[in-house]
Amino acid sequence: MHPLVQRIGLTGGIGSGKSTVARVLVKCGAGLIDADAISRQLTASGGAAIGELAKQFGPQIITADGAMDRDRMRQLAFSDPAIKGQLEAIIHPLVSQEATRQTSAAVQAGRACIVFDIPLLVESRRWRCQLDRVLVIDCTEETQIARVMARNAMSREMVVKIIAGQATRAQRLAAADACICNDTLSLQALERQVRELACSFGL
Repeated sequence: MHPLVQRIGLTGGIGSGKSTVARVLVKCGAGLIDADAISRQLTASGGAAIGELAKQFGPQIITADGAMDRDRMRQLAFSDPAIKGQLEAIIHPLVSQEATRQTSAAVQAGRACIVFDIPLLVESRRWRCQLDRVLVIDCTEETQIARVMARNAMSREMVVKIIAGQATRAQRLAAADACICNDTLSLQALERQVRELACSFGL
């Protein structure tokens, strides 16, 4: 990658406001590599992961329109660490390939800063060496639970399970080069903080 391109890893627990921060950074001129969006594309109807998923987990995890049944797969993965590992072994290499392709395109397009929106950045470990800085969006677990229940109509129990499967706040904060605490910020205050940081990212 071009040495002048800043590579920023963006992470935070579910419901932290990470996607909102990513949108502001894009508005400031950053290129965005969204690992979740790539994963959804891979597991949508006709996606590159569908054949292997069906072979590994059976046709019952594929919906009538040919996409991965995300709810069913989530329940399986959270109830069995071995299944979670098998799922990640299929998805992660494909996400990496597509992220590499998108990064090259962003560099070619002349982006001075590329943001890698990676929910499991701290957990996966393999991303850190590819990044210049890590920005963590932090908030309390209760805030996460309230936001995700309101947004996704999930039960409290399911949200707590998802949070338990992610890195702890302390682990994320230990990996951070910069942090925004997004517990009680208004959208305007959050955007203001992100724009201030964006200047230090060369945007």
